[in-house]
Amino acid sequence: MTPFHTRQCLTWLMMLVVAGILFYADRQLPRMGDPRSPASTHVSPYYIEHSHHETGAPNFVTAVLADYRGYDTLGETTVIFTAGLACLLILGVELGRVSQGEE
Repeated sequence: MTPFHTRQCLTWLMMLVVAGILFYADRQLPRMGDPRSPASTHVSPYYIEHSHHETGAPNFVTAVLADYRGYDTLGETTVIFTAGLACLLILGVELGRVSQGEE
């Protein structure tokens, strides 16, 4: 067996093990829309009852994203901005230079 073939077999084996773990873990999660899930019985009612009073936000989505999970949202925005900037740098786009239509 060549080293490449061995590596390929190990990769497939690891992928199958990880897929098995994920499928097993999926069985432990509550089903979509389950009214008895922890998110439906604890988190959602709290946000619905307290979000306007605690945050002053006009709707629930704004309250959750901007106030309750503000640091998380800031982190996600930073990651997306950094990824976009990296793509521009990899593609060689020069920032701040406007094309003059040179031929």
